[in-house]
Amino acid sequence: MVENGYTIALSTGCAYSLFYTVLLASVIRYRLSPSHPLAKYPGPTIMKITKIWAAWIAYGGRTHVYMKALHDKYGPIVRIGPNELSTSEKGFIPQILGSQGMPKGPLWDGRRFAQTDAQKLEDYDSVVDVRDSLLHAQLRKPWNQAFSAEPVKDYELLLMPRIVQILEILKGTCLHHQDGIGRVNMAKWISCFAFDFMGDVAFGGCFELMKEGDKDRCLHNMEAALHLVSITQHVPWVSKVMRNMPLVNRAMARFIKFAVEKALARYNMEMKRKDLFYHMSEASGDPESELPIIVSNALLAIVAGSDTVSFTLSCVLYLLLSNPASYNRLQREVDETFEKCGIPAMDVAESMDSFSPQARYNEVFSSMPYLNAVINEGMRLFPAVPTALQRAPAKGSGGKLLKTESLSIFLPEGNAIVVPPYVIHRDPRYFSPSPDSFIPERWLPSPTPSSSGGNDSSATKFETSRDAFIPFSVGQQNCAGRPLAVIEMRYLLAALTRNFDMEFDREVYNVTQWEDKMEDRFTCHAKGTLPVTMKWRGVAAKSGNVVA
Repeated sequence: MVENGYTIALSTGCAYSLFYTVLLASVIRYRLSPSHPLAKYPGPTIMKITKIWAAWIAYGGRTHVYMKALHDKYGPIVRIGPNELSTSEKGFIPQILGSQGMPKGPLWDGRRFAQTDAQKLEDYDSVVDVRDSLLHAQLRKPWNQAFSAEPVKDYELLLMPRIVQILEILKGTCLHHQDGIGRVNMAKWISCFAFDFMGDVAFGGCFELMKEGDKDRCLHNMEAALHLVSITQHVPWVSKVMRNMPLVNRAMARFIKFAVEKALARYNMEMKRKDLFYHMSEASGDPESELPIIVSNALLAIVAGSDTVSFTLSCVLYLLLSNPASYNRLQREVDETFEKCGIPAMDVAESMDSFSPQARYNEVFSSMPYLNAVINEGMRLFPAVPTALQRAPAKGSGGKLLKTESLSIFLPEGNAIVVPPYVIHRDPRYFSPSPDSFIPERWLPSPTPSSSGGNDSSATKFETSRDAFIPFSVGQQNCAGRPLAVIEMRYLLAALTRNFDMEFDREVYNVTQWEDKMEDRFTCHAKGTLPVTMKWRGVAAKSGNVVA
């Protein structure tokens, strides 16, 4: 009897093994066969078979580097999954991401955040990951209103005290030492600054990382939470399973709990200034919608409002310090412009008395060609979202035809395509010469002597394709917070270069560490430090005019 039972169990096991082996072999054969709709596009065999390989690459945090290597090897169209392509062809960008483009693809199902434990993942809709275009337009409307011209002026008022605060801290660090030279990790201070300002804009000023340090590990928890979704975005079918595993999902759950607590605190506080969620609630036209708006958008506000800006600013500073001639040229432009315009001091708290939104300092910043060239070049080399701009044909559409003068793709329904900014921004067809080098001059209206990258001829001509420059994405699903992000970067970069002479602390720092330790976690994370020696310039005392 026992022997019969053993025989039956063994036979059943063999039958199931044979079934799944044949099934797996059939799937692999089809995915590699000429009859597959993406068969003609080149790519690694392993990626044509399974997305698990992409998840493994993502686990290591080097997806951006891997994707560039693929395009360098295979060309402008690469098959990166059984049903997925990647393209570096700029002519496809409007057709994929633009107003006549496609909805978000399945990658976003693997990235979705649930706001509470009780809320089912499939019932959760956030503007950042919703795939239905009509629903996205509805959810996006309050964001568009909240970042229109008038609300941004309110946020600019919130920015000024934070600029003063970080300048006072860094100035104090310099003057504390007898030689007047301070030694700081600027990546840390920029992250704290951006997180505090994000708290002012979205949550009524509930964070004080610059003053108190990251005692609640806010930055760590945010980074740890994004680690999981950077992997599950490639295998959405396992994301629900992983989210139900407490040990695996612990960081995500902790971050969600943190965000919901801050959202509820913001809802219950008495507001003294008009912030992001005030303007979003006003745009909705429904007073009862305030709490749902705050809670459902809290995570996005934290990540987009702090993580992406701090990463970009840190990268820009890293590039400037790696190219001292560029730093000096920017410093000269800032000095000359501020002295000419009589911009009041921002290195002491009393200077706030002379600030008013009518001063329109951002108009001055936007007219400074080299400052904006530096920021553009930093975002070109290190876009905050380096690889994961994915779209797919709408359900019921049958597919999407993408066509340029020299290339065409028919993407059947059920397939997806990725536009990787990191790859496109370093493509020599669009940015040359030296697409991997930091050359702000490529953004200036006419050729000038280059300050870096070995291009020192005044006759240098640059190929700069602005239609291939997509650090904020493009189209109706681009970054809503772009206007404020640009203002924040202009203010802080100008303030730092006006007030301080900086260089790498080479006694403790290898400059190659910055890029080597950079990780693609959907948004890019700078895992490395940025040790800097800095000296306060004392501009106010010398010129009678002071800093911004």
